[in-house]
Amino acid sequence: QVQLVESGGGLVQAGGSLRLSCAASGRTFSAYAMGWFRQAPGKEREVVGAIIWSSASTYYTDSVKGRFTISRDFAKKTVYLQMNSLKPEDTAVYYCAADRTSYIDYAPRALHEYDYWGQGTQVTVSS
Repeated sequence: QVQLVESGGGLVQAGGSLRLSCAASGRTFSAYAMGWFRQAPGKEREVVGAIIWSSASTYYTDSVKGRFTISRDFAKKTVYLQMNSLKPEDTAVYYCAADRTSYIDYAPRALHEYDYWGQGTQVTVSS
């Protein structure tokens, strides 16, 4: 059984920073890529970005480029989402997800491409 556990959410003022963590566990855990998604109240879940485990290649949605950074720690089976210059519109529940299917130099960015999901962590940005 694979488990993903997010942490690091909270309340921050606009312009501030937060770092989210996603720790993976499970004896047979292996993933091609890890993604970060978010869901604001009344809106659909959307991709924030993704990282390929082996190459650390990343993808970011346009609205977070230059502000958010995804990184991973192989030994700890942990993926991070560093969020800087936060805006009120970044307020959402943030989820991490793991994808087992391998691609050629492609970081998955669609919900259906991911196999495992965490429970989410709330990020609230006040104006």
